[in-house]
Amino acid sequence: MATPNPRGRLALIVFLCQLALLVHTLPLQADETKTDSNQAEIAAPVKGADDGMVGIASYYAKRYNGRKTNSGARYNPEKLTAAHQDLPHGTRVKVINLANDKEVVVTVNDRCRRRNKPFIDLSRAAARELGFLGKGTARVRIVVLEDGEEESS
Repeated sequence: MATPNPRGRLALIVFLCQLALLVHTLPLQADETKTDSNQAEIAAPVKGADDGMVGIASYYAKRYNGRKTNSGARYNPEKLTAAHQDLPHGTRVKVINLANDKEVVVTVNDRCRRRNKPFIDLSRAAARELGFLGKGTARVRIVVLEDGEEESS
Protein backbone atom coordinates (compact mmCIF):
# COMPACT_ATOMS: atom_id res chain seq x y z
CA MET A 1 0.00 0.00 0.00
CA ALA A 2 1.49 3.32 -1.08
CA THR A 3 1.70 6.39 1.15
CA PRO A 4 -0.71 9.11 -0.04
CA ASN A 5 0.81 12.11 -1.74
CA PRO A 6 1.26 14.88 0.91
CA ARG A 7 0.31 17.61 -1.60
CA GLY A 8 -2.82 15.71 -2.58
CA ARG A 9 -3.78 15.29 1.06
CA LEU A 10 -3.25 19.03 1.69
CA ALA A 11 -5.37 19.91 -1.36
CA LEU A 12 -8.13 17.61 -0.10
CA ILE A 13 -8.06 19.20 3.37
CA VAL A 14 -8.22 22.72 1.88
CA PHE A 15 -11.11 21.68 -0.38
CA LEU A 16 -13.07 20.18 2.54
CA CYS A 17 -12.49 23.30 4.67
CA GLN A 18 -13.77 25.55 1.89
CA LEU A 19 -16.80 23.30 1.44
CA ALA A 20 -17.53 23.41 5.17
CA LEU A 21 -17.22 27.21 5.16
CA LEU A 22 -19.62 27.46 2.22
CA VAL A 23 -22.19 25.22 3.90
CA HIS A 24 -21.79 27.12 7.17
CA THR A 25 -22.43 30.54 5.56
CA LEU A 26 -25.40 29.55 3.37
CA PRO A 27 -28.00 30.55 6.02
CA LEU A 28 -26.31 33.97 6.33
CA GLN A 29 -26.47 34.46 2.57
CA ALA A 30 -30.12 33.42 2.54
CA ASP A 31 -30.94 36.05 5.21
CA GLU A 32 -29.37 38.77 3.05
CA THR A 33 -31.55 37.87 0.07
CA LYS A 34 -34.86 38.39 1.89
CA THR A 35 -36.90 41.22 0.45
CA ASP A 36 -36.83 44.52 2.27
CA SER A 37 -40.60 44.90 1.88
CA ASN A 38 -41.10 41.69 3.90
CA GLN A 39 -38.86 42.96 6.70
CA ALA A 40 -40.54 46.37 6.68
CA GLU A 41 -43.92 44.66 6.92
CA ILE A 42 -42.80 42.63 9.94
CA ALA A 43 -41.23 45.57 11.78
CA ALA A 44 -43.91 48.13 10.94
CA PRO A 45 -45.75 49.60 13.91
CA VAL A 46 -49.26 48.24 14.29
CA LYS A 47 -51.94 50.89 14.62
CA GLY A 48 -55.01 50.08 16.65
CA ALA A 49 -56.19 50.26 20.24
CA ASP A 50 -52.55 50.28 21.32
CA ASP A 51 -49.74 51.50 19.10
CA GLY A 52 -46.71 49.26 19.12
CA MET A 53 -44.86 46.58 17.30
CA VAL A 54 -45.90 42.98 16.86
CA GLY A 55 -43.03 40.63 17.57
CA ILE A 56 -41.86 37.57 19.43
CA ALA A 57 -41.28 37.24 23.17
CA SER A 58 -39.31 34.57 24.96
CA TYR A 59 -38.04 34.30 28.53
CA TYR A 60 -34.69 33.88 30.25
CA ALA A 61 -33.40 30.37 30.90
CA LYS A 62 -32.93 29.30 34.54
CA ARG A 63 -29.14 29.38 34.15
CA TYR A 64 -29.22 33.22 34.05
CA ASN A 65 -30.60 33.54 37.62
CA GLY A 66 -28.35 35.89 39.58
CA ARG A 67 -26.11 36.83 36.65
CA LYS A 68 -25.35 40.46 35.91
CA THR A 69 -27.40 42.09 33.17
CA ASN A 70 -26.07 44.64 30.71
CA SER A 71 -27.22 47.45 33.01
CA GLY A 72 -25.19 46.04 35.91
CA ALA A 73 -28.17 44.82 37.93
CA ARG A 74 -28.47 41.14 38.82
CA TYR A 75 -31.15 39.17 36.98
CA ASN A 76 -33.99 38.19 39.31
CA PRO A 77 -36.57 35.88 37.71
CA GLU A 78 -39.31 37.19 40.04
CA LYS A 79 -38.99 40.82 38.92
CA LEU A 80 -40.80 42.20 35.88
CA THR A 81 -37.78 42.97 33.68
CA ALA A 82 -36.83 42.48 30.05
CA ALA A 83 -34.01 42.53 27.51
CA HIS A 84 -34.40 44.40 24.23
CA GLN A 85 -31.96 45.05 21.41
CA ASP A 86 -32.56 48.81 21.01
CA LEU A 87 -34.58 50.34 23.85
CA PRO A 88 -32.60 52.27 26.48
CA HIS A 89 -32.19 50.81 29.96
CA GLY A 90 -34.97 51.93 32.28
CA THR A 91 -37.58 52.11 29.52
CA ARG A 92 -40.97 50.81 30.62
CA VAL A 93 -42.70 48.62 28.07
CA LYS A 94 -46.18 47.11 28.00
CA VAL A 95 -46.13 43.63 26.48
CA ILE A 96 -49.45 42.14 25.33
CA ASN A 97 -49.79 38.43 24.51
CA LEU A 98 -51.79 38.31 21.27
CA ALA A 99 -53.03 34.76 21.94
CA ASN A 100 -54.85 35.57 25.20
CA ASP A 101 -54.77 39.40 25.55
CA LYS A 102 -52.90 39.22 28.87
CA GLU A 103 -50.53 42.12 29.43
CA VAL A 104 -47.67 43.08 31.69
CA VAL A 105 -45.50 46.18 32.17
CA VAL A 106 -41.76 45.46 32.34
CA THR A 107 -38.60 47.55 32.67
CA VAL A 108 -35.78 47.07 30.15
CA ASN A 109 -32.51 46.37 31.99
CA ASP A 110 -30.60 44.13 29.58
CA ARG A 111 -29.68 43.65 25.92
CA CYS A 112 -30.45 40.72 23.64
CA ARG A 113 -28.86 39.88 20.33
CA ARG A 114 -30.04 41.66 17.19
CA ARG A 115 -32.79 40.01 15.18
CA ASN A 116 -34.67 40.90 12.00
CA LYS A 117 -38.04 40.86 13.75
CA PRO A 118 -39.06 42.86 16.84
CA PHE A 119 -38.08 40.74 19.83
CA ILE A 120 -38.13 40.99 23.61
CA ASP A 121 -36.68 38.61 26.20
CA LEU A 122 -38.74 38.62 29.40
CA SER A 123 -38.15 37.54 32.98
CA ARG A 124 -39.85 34.34 34.05
CA ALA A 125 -42.35 36.29 36.19
CA ALA A 126 -43.40 38.36 33.17
CA ALA A 127 -43.74 35.22 31.02
CA ARG A 128 -45.88 33.64 33.75
CA GLU A 129 -48.19 36.68 33.83
CA LEU A 130 -48.50 36.57 30.04
CA GLY A 131 -49.34 32.86 30.19
CA PHE A 132 -46.58 31.38 28.05
CA LEU A 133 -44.11 30.14 30.68
CA GLY A 134 -43.23 26.60 29.63
CA LYS A 135 -44.20 27.20 25.99
CA GLY A 136 -40.99 29.00 24.97
CA THR A 137 -42.20 31.90 22.84
CA ALA A 138 -45.33 33.92 22.12
CA ARG A 139 -46.49 36.52 19.60
CA VAL A 140 -46.79 39.80 21.42
CA ARG A 141 -47.40 43.49 20.89
CA ILE A 142 -44.62 45.62 22.36
CA VAL A 143 -45.74 49.13 23.40
CA VAL A 144 -43.24 51.66 24.77
CA LEU A 145 -44.76 53.62 27.66
CA GLU A 146 -44.03 57.31 28.07
CA ASP A 147 -42.79 58.66 31.40
CA GLY A 148 -45.62 58.59 33.93
CA GLU A 149 -47.89 56.50 31.69
CA GLU A 150 -49.36 53.53 33.54
CA GLU A 151 -50.81 50.23 32.45
CA SER A 152 -54.42 50.69 31.31
CA SER A 153 -56.25 47.64 32.68
